[in-house]
Amino acid sequence: MGFIPAELIKKKKIGLEHSAEEINWIIRSYTNGELPDYQMSAWAMAVWFKGMTPAEIATFTSAMRDSGKKFDFSHLKKPRVDKHSSGGVGDKTSLIIGPIMAAAEVYVPMISGRGLGHTGGTLDKLESIPGFRINLSRNEFQKYVEENYFALMGQTEDICPADKKFYSLRDVTSTVDSLPLICGSIMSKKLAEGLTGLVLDIKFGSGAFMKTVSDALSLASLLKSTGELAGLSVTTLITNMEEPLGRFAGNSVEVKECLDILEGKSCIEHNIDFYESTRRLSLELSSHMLLLAGKATTYNSAYQLAEKLLTSGAAREAFSQFVYRQGPGDLTKLPSARFSRIIKSTRAGFIQKINTEIVGLTGIELSAGRKTAADTIDYSAGIETLCRLGLEIVAEQPLFRIFSNDESAFDKAEQMLRTAIMIGDIPPNEDLPLVVKVLT
Repeated sequence: MGFIPAELIKKKKIGLEHSAEEINWIIRSYTNGELPDYQMSAWAMAVWFKGMTPAEIATFTSAMRDSGKKFDFSHLKKPRVDKHSSGGVGDKTSLIIGPIMAAAEVYVPMISGRGLGHTGGTLDKLESIPGFRINLSRNEFQKYVEENYFALMGQTEDICPADKKFYSLRDVTSTVDSLPLICGSIMSKKLAEGLTGLVLDIKFGSGAFMKTVSDALSLASLLKSTGELAGLSVTTLITNMEEPLGRFAGNSVEVKECLDILEGKSCIEHNIDFYESTRRLSLELSSHMLLLAGKATTYNSAYQLAEKLLTSGAAREAFSQFVYRQGPGDLTKLPSARFSRIIKSTRAGFIQKINTEIVGLTGIELSAGRKTAADTIDYSAGIETLCRLGLEIVAEQPLFRIFSNDESAFDKAEQMLRTAIMIGDIPPNEDLPLVVKVLT
């Protein structure tokens, strides 16, 4: 059945609901080139203004998923779970969660992405490991999941091609921040993984795309309902990104932090373990994945199991196997930057606010991320956060350490980080926990 594009645009423009046939036709026609960019742009903007019903979002998501090939792990006869983060600064939990799940013998087929905006990407972090491969064939990926429980790869041309094409269009038409379109983009790729369960880490705060708890809850509820309509078990956590997660933000420096945590190490200064937020969030997310996989019946028992697998060294061994199998990667040759600079406080007081988005953008300035798709990443570059919200400091106390192979970016990076920190005479008023809410 064919439709008149202008009539479908008009229908959404005045706020009417599309039928499943109409949505399927829009996605199919756009993917195969029959629906031009200018009409798809108009439809996307109509969606931005008028939104979509839950049924429309579910159909839209399924159509995006079905635009390409899907993985089928149903022959394994066991649960397959994954987690997705909405993005943050220093957000490295996948490198700890995957090995914990593998040690628990839970299948995790993880398709990850690169950095987006001020946030880092799991693929970029893993590519800092010499010899590690993220470009796997479908057969390799399926084999590694089946044999090692955990494998990770990037999105290929034949997985959700509609999403890949449509996202590029949204990026240049100011429709990236449409909640229904965000939902379809995220969930289509996760549904293509052949999962039975999904844990979502939806972040709020200065370092997140969702700046408030309310906005994060809106996205979380939408993602959860869409996944459940597609037959997926979904648990959603609302988590705090008002400051960088853990100690390091970058690529090889984040891998090193994860290795330390997998080996039971801490990073204690000023009576604060700077690794604790990374460790704690990894265990929280792992616990809910273990529950979805049927490895535990209560949250407490799931958390205890995740903690045991981490502290016993079982997760560290699983990480070594993962890196060896997808390479072999060499963890002894992680790149280190030639230059570094410490940025110190100009006054005494309390750390009242950290603009974490600026911290992420500073990482890009240091070449830890890309300004354009053609940019080359310096995998050794990054930022070490030496302070925490609420910390009382003295004048000349180190706040950040920056790393790069190119010193020419240091002056601008220092200037940016100084604008990211607010120091006052009293502690900050609000002290929100790392995990604010869990939707099960």
